[in-house]
Amino acid sequence: MLRKLLLAGGVLVLLVLAIVAVGYALPVAHVASAERSLPHPAEKVYAAITDVTAFPQWRDDVKSVDVLNTTPLRWRERMRDMNITLEVVDSSPPSRLVSRIADPELPFGGTWTYELAADASGTRLTITERGEVYNPLFRFMSRFVFGHTATMEQFLEDLQKRLESR
Repeated sequence: MLRKLLLAGGVLVLLVLAIVAVGYALPVAHVASAERSLPHPAEKVYAAITDVTAFPQWRDDVKSVDVLNTTPLRWRERMRDMNITLEVVDSSPPSRLVSRIADPELPFGGTWTYELAADASGTRLTITERGEVYNPLFRFMSRFVFGHTATMEQFLEDLQKRLESR
């Protein structure tokens, strides 16, 4: 019995070491995109993505938002398991918005660029993440378990539901 436990423990340690090694081999930086056609004008979509105080009403992952500054816009999203401070670094309403994670203590960072363009159904919203994942274990998880686009896809899903309800 003890031998089986030691063997299982050894296999577990080797597995964790292999995951961390793969994480170290992955690049810190990545670029990923997600997009969706929304049957609404760009002005309405842009208003929804810049009204950060309303995020807790329609984003499942955001419990509350604290606006820290209005010019330029800087806010803290309080999530279930962490807080993230963000800021707008570029905006051209209603066609472009760039937000950046403004918290150097997090194990990740980067920007989201929102590009809004007219299409046959209304507006095509493309979100491009230029991200960095500093922790090798998180890098592995982000690349192979969650995927780099998971958060953007959830944002787009929540946004679509929000726009349909208004």
